[in-house]
Amino acid sequence: MNAQKKVIVGIGEILWDMLPTGKALGGAPANFAYHAKRLGEDGWAVSAIGNDALGREIMEIVMEKGLRNLISVTSRPTGTVQVSLDAKGVPSYTIMEDVAWDNIPFTPQMAALASRADAVCFGSLVQRGNSRDSVLRFLRAMRPEALRVFDINLRQHYYSKEVIDESLQLSDILKINDEEIRIVAELFGLGGDDTAACRALIERYGLKLVILTRGADGSEVITADEAIPQAVGQVEVVDTVGAGDSFTAAFVVAYLRGDSLADAQRLANETAAYVCSCKGAMPI
Repeated sequence: MNAQKKVIVGIGEILWDMLPTGKALGGAPANFAYHAKRLGEDGWAVSAIGNDALGREIMEIVMEKGLRNLISVTSRPTGTVQVSLDAKGVPSYTIMEDVAWDNIPFTPQMAALASRADAVCFGSLVQRGNSRDSVLRFLRAMRPEALRVFDINLRQHYYSKEVIDESLQLSDILKINDEEIRIVAELFGLGGDDTAACRALIERYGLKLVILTRGADGSEVITADEAIPQAVGQVEVVDTVGAGDSFTAAFVVAYLRGDSLADAQRLANETAAYVCSCKGAMPI
């Protein structure tokens, strides 16, 4: 392994989205780690699968992509999300509970990876079950100077004020979208517009910055004393799956390399736009 490469870890859910058209691999951590790898760094996915056919299929894809991983095999089934469409084509999701990624064990290998990681990205969904303890142990086992990125990723009812609060206490960077910031602002009693709410979180938790994404309206990188908006260029969208994860990975890679915030944001936007122009979350 090239000693110059940064060790960048995605920890959390790995699952199958069971779509009306067939199944597709899902889960932010693997997407994040894959794009960190494609951008030249040492990307690692940390999660868990079941001892079943769906789990074996996941490992085949992970190996085919050459993605380094600590994916444990557990006695619980591999995670799935049942996706159904109503008469108007609007999807609804049932995220199966007490599955493998809800029960990620904290292993000696995970402790060793945490101790040498330069950055980790984690969310709130993986903390709905027993995996929460493993995620928190991983974060606390990292070196103080390592970067901890909380990609909040609120899903349905699978979050709480307590989980968000403890996650922010352990984080350096928060990534959040324009819908999620309003939920968090209400939970924590933050006034003002979205940017003001982000600044309040920076002050309360000592964050380095907040990345606020606004879908087709671009993104804003907010620090204690500046806000950098960036628009999204024209993109022929094929598939938006995994675009947010690729955005986060590209931003983290550029940030660790010492790029300016505006340049890191530009690379993130370009990477996400490319992923949107391709089918699937892990394009070549």
